[in-house]
Amino acid sequence: MQEAARCAEMQLNLAKEQNELAKDRTTNTLGLLRYSSETATHTENQTAMARERTALTRAQTRLSTRSTELANIRTEMGRERTTMAGQRTEMAVHRTELARDRSRLASIRTQLARYRNALAEQRNQLSQRRTDLAQERNDLASHRTLRARTRTRLSFQRTHLARGRTYLAMIRTGLAFFVLGLTLFRYFGLSAWTAFDAVLVGVSALLIGYGVKGYRNSVVADRRIGQALATDTGLADLL
Repeated sequence: MQEAARCAEMQLNLAKEQNELAKDRTTNTLGLLRYSSETATHTENQTAMARERTALTRAQTRLSTRSTELANIRTEMGRERTTMAGQRTEMAVHRTELARDRSRLASIRTQLARYRNALAEQRNQLSQRRTDLAQERNDLASHRTLRARTRTRLSFQRTHLARGRTYLAMIRTGLAFFVLGLTLFRYFGLSAWTAFDAVLVGVSALLIGYGVKGYRNSVVADRRIGQALATDTGLADLL
């Protein structure tokens, strides 16, 4: 019985030990799992850091390339600056030469200004002379205009006198026809020629009337022209 109790106790102890070993194994398993998880986390962190390091390396490479390009650009700009400095020196030399030329041109301009002043004085004298000649020309034009008006009025007067002569010739012709008609009537008396005599006297009367009327109009126009010549009126009053 004691041995059974001892065996039972040993079994209990073994069961307890197994339980403790199971707990230790569980604890170790949990620790291993935690360690594995931490290892995976560290691995992920290392991977991310490796990626970041790769990205930084690429950025550094790009920056190095950019720095090299900037260095090349700076070198080219230095060369261009040197070239521009040489050009600036040449421009300074040209500017000095231009300044000398400008001084010479200034002296020439001064001489030209003096010559221009002399020409201006001559021009003023010529302008005064031209003004005097223009005044004389205007006076001559006025006299010529007056003479032209007088000539025109005299032409009108000559025309009206010619018309008056024509009307006088018409009156003279009418009187001749009238005398001829009376002479024929006096010579032949009442006969077959009496109608012709009457017609001849009638035509002569018309010619005399028309001639007297035209001659009177010519005399009136001649008087108007004489008054215009005396008072120097315009041609619009004559037309």
